[in-house]
Amino acid sequence: MAKSGGQDYRITPAILLKAYACGIFPMAESAEDPNIFWVDPVERGILPLGSVHIPRSLKKTIRKQIFDVRFDTAFAAVLDGCAEPTPNRSETWINRTVRELYIALYREGFAHSVETWRDGELVGGLYGVSLGGAFFGESMFSRQTDASKVALAFLCERLIRGGYSLLDTQFLTEHLERFGAIEIPREDYQALLATAVEADATFYSEGAGTSDSVLQLFSHTS
Repeated sequence: MAKSGGQDYRITPAILLKAYACGIFPMAESAEDPNIFWVDPVERGILPLGSVHIPRSLKKTIRKQIFDVRFDTAFAAVLDGCAEPTPNRSETWINRTVRELYIALYREGFAHSVETWRDGELVGGLYGVSLGGAFFGESMFSRQTDASKVALAFLCERLIRGGYSLLDTQFLTEHLERFGAIEIPREDYQALLATAVEADATFYSEGAGTSDSVLQLFSHTS
């Protein structure tokens, strides 16, 4: 539920997709707050898919196949993992409204998860929204070293092979900068977004999703 002018408006999955297409996304003040608000950053974080950088140390982790990487097998569990408190974040912006909306998008095929498993246990991952050739990364979590980074590397490979042109990270963090993420002005983001959402892309491209395919695609980075 969102608030505007003192009135309550119920957000539907269709409205949420329209918001993404317009360049805005929802957040909540805390897990206990039932309301959401819309965010439209002046500077937008993106990870240019044509210049993704996979650190050498992470390539070694991928080569060792420490994690079993899966897609869309535990979406709700990934979302809940992203909502867990961390040493750097005691509050989460994922409230019940947000959770229900993204699970609905997942059921409709518009949201996806990338999951890292180890010894049968979910230890990290990320989730986001797919619309045309744009992927909007929402959140990630990690319970073991490199678990979320491996998920991000596998996501980038899948998006590139699937024909996506935009990976929206919303904000810029040191973690994302290591992969080549940058900030661009809102106007530039809107231009990229307008083109991306009209493009044809698939999250389920052939030949993607293995350690070998990830390393082969990013063999030029070090």
